[in-house]
Amino acid sequence: MTDQPQIRFDDGAAYEQMMGAWSRLVGEVFIDWVGPDSQLRWIDVGCGNGAFSQLVFDRCDPAHLTGLDPSEGQLAYARSRLSGRSAKFIRGDAMDLPFENGSFDAAAMALVIFFVPTPAKAVAEMARVVRPGGVVATYGWDITGGGLPMETISSELHSLGVNPPLPPNPDAASITSLQGLWSGAGLSDIEARQIVVQRRFVDFDEFWRVNSIGPAAQTFAALTSEKTNALKSRLRERLRFDASGQVICDARANAIKGRVPV
Repeated sequence: MTDQPQIRFDDGAAYEQMMGAWSRLVGEVFIDWVGPDSQLRWIDVGCGNGAFSQLVFDRCDPAHLTGLDPSEGQLAYARSRLSGRSAKFIRGDAMDLPFENGSFDAAAMALVIFFVPTPAKAVAEMARVVRPGGVVATYGWDITGGGLPMETISSELHSLGVNPPLPPNPDAASITSLQGLWSGAGLSDIEARQIVVQRRFVDFDEFWRVNSIGPAAQTFAALTSEKTNALKSRLRERLRFDASGQVICDARANAIKGRVPV
């Protein structure tokens, strides 16, 4: 049995096409649920290409936002998309945030917690850099519960004997895991929920193109023509199409929020 390949996101533009749209769909519901005040100092941990950071500016009127990510390719895209805003993007480690205690009013981690080697360290760091009374929150795909946007593709790849890429800690975003992480970090007023979103693709060709870039590119490129054709055939049978031929896809994320005790 081969080792499970791991997802990596280093290309901001590819991320935007493949996962950025999904991130915004979940992020809009998430931000409304968190219900933050305006003029807060935000930190977006694992900001990637700035998809969630953009939402914060669009919906929350922040005083300032700091985004942190280990990928320079992603950070370059984030800086470009939020040029002129009160934001800065730096390279760093979610488990060792380079900020003083209480530096922010709100900390968020969007679709990242299952990429962190030791999630408990990252949550503890977010709690540390947020002031007393401030909010610490995250959302992540319910991978072990079948909530990934690419779940249909992943299951069909498995049936063809191919291991699709996954984050290193797929269970980290389960509701049970998130509740344990937030409690372990000493946060209070903890609430958790699921967020279900839907995305439409113009047709099967667009669905295939979008899902063939980013972290899945190597997996798709390694398929033989026979397996590629088999995968496409299986997907056409399993996917939902509306009367106009659009592909309808659902995804499910788990979210949690809590506050730093006063």
